[in-house]
Amino acid sequence: MSEPPRHTRPILAADLERLIEGSVAGEPSARLELAHATAAALVSVGRDAAGDPTDRFVRLADTVGLDTLADLWRGAPADSLPGALWALYLLQTWCTENGTEVARLYRTGRSLAPVDEVVAGVRDDADPDAIAAVADSVLSGLYDGDLGVALERGAAFFRVVAAGRLFLAAEGPDGDAERDRSGRNRACAEGLTRAAAAWRAGTLR
Repeated sequence: MSEPPRHTRPILAADLERLIEGSVAGEPSARLELAHATAAALVSVGRDAAGDPTDRFVRLADTVGLDTLADLWRGAPADSLPGALWALYLLQTWCTENGTEVARLYRTGRSLAPVDEVVAGVRDDADPDAIAAVADSVLSGLYDGDLGVALERGAAFFRVVAAGRLFLAAEGPDGDAERDRSGRNRACAEGLTRAAAAWRAGTLR
């Protein structure tokens, strides 16, 4: 499937400098605008094979740092581009740092969400290495594949994990924390699903 045309105004270095100054000054609207600007630029530059690697925009992203960008994206709406990038960043970090636990939840949930399990595309063994490989593959899909597919794979992964977490949660109050986490996992999935639909409609920003 071909990607929808992008209609957003090009982001200029001067715009970013102004936004960063506003963000540092603590202006909430500037922080949100910067979250959208940095997310759009990182995706567009990453997907442009002809892009100049010394482009000032890329250097700015390197200077700001991924952790800082993630902090900006964290507060964005779940179905926006920065919100979706935050969810995928969270997924990749989680799978890398807690692969054994994620694999346990995923293996439990796969039979409870068979369609999502197919979409997520984890190897049959679903061991920590397979879990980390899928997280890396989803992130790489932002740049060298259909971004809508990458977002849908991330959503499917979160749904399988949510199902596994809910199934394993203890009964009564002892399981409340896990049920809450399961709800948050499902909320991430719903945001990514809406973001994928918006990308294909050409309205994701």
